[in-house]
Amino acid sequence: MTVLLLRLAAPLQAWGTASRFVRRETRHEPTKSGVLGLLASAQGRRRTDPVEDLAGTSFGVRVDQPGRILRDFQTARSLDGSRVMPLSYRFYLSDAIFLAGIQGPAELLDGLDTALHDPVFPLYLGRRCCPPSGQVSLGLHDGDLQPVLQEFEWQASTWWRRQQGTIVHLPIIRDAAGPNEQGELVRDRPVSFAPERREYDWRVVVHSETAKIINPAGQPPKNAPDFLAALGGA
Repeated sequence: MTVLLLRLAAPLQAWGTASRFVRRETRHEPTKSGVLGLLASAQGRRRTDPVEDLAGTSFGVRVDQPGRILRDFQTARSLDGSRVMPLSYRFYLSDAIFLAGIQGPAELLDGLDTALHDPVFPLYLGRRCCPPSGQVSLGLHDGDLQPVLQEFEWQASTWWRRQQGTIVHLPIIRDAAGPNEQGELVRDRPVSFAPERREYDWRVVVHSETAKIINPAGQPPKNAPDFLAALGGA
């Protein structure tokens, strides 16, 4: 099997699955619909173009740097200034870095990798105001999705590594490998991106085995205080 790896990093990201009206939420990790939308943009697909080939791939994410939730709000008025629109709240992930993997036919992934190096439309991480930092594609890799995500080098920033321990366990969230694997139901498998009929299907998301990373830049564990010795010396 072949896996296309992506580095998803930016000052701000936003990955919504249940946003409605004036409250625009974000998940703590990239959604399948958001990442496949990015790939479709790179290839120059229109919103009305079919996406069955992309939706049929297996998708997974490794959380290399979780970031933090940031809340923003927006106000708006009508053009003549006579009406004030409702205040809207928008949530983002700040300073997050993810390693995402797409597993599928080699020919499809090769075309996506080529498109990411010379995208037709601008790329963004969930919302148009969230362009990625640096090159997105990390190339094609042989193997299954889970081991490829576990074994690839850590993508976190230097400052983040220095704040962690010498051994780090990175969460991996991926599509269920089969009908018998249980997990969380998420409605973010794209059926159509057409503006007049956006449609998404359900998929089973599994929080699987983590990736164990040796972190030479990390902080060694501090020795716990010896309370019995302290009492004895009193």
